[in-house]
Amino acid sequence: MIVSDAVQKKVNLDKDLLAILCCPETKLAVALADDQLIQKVNGAIERGVLKNKAQKSVTEKLDGGLVRSDNKILYPVREDIPVMLIDEGIPLDQLA
Repeated sequence: MIVSDAVQKKVNLDKDLLAILCCPETKLAVALADDQLIQKVNGAIERGVLKNKAQKSVTEKLDGGLVRSDNKILYPVREDIPVMLIDEGIPLDQLA
């Protein structure tokens, strides 16, 4: 068993930064995704079934994410850096 797969890295975002971030498309607020959602998203990535808004397959597991307040889009966080690009947003309806 590989240890890096068993232990999920905690996202470390500055609270002041998080307070000013919003969805670049709708301007709705975003909040840190909980661990359960990130595990679900990473499971879909492992299965190769997840696409971003640009319809490109998401192949890199996420450290964390920012969920839009309407719970429709997740913006990836990689190495403590939020990727706030419209095309990189992951529609969460794929997880249903």
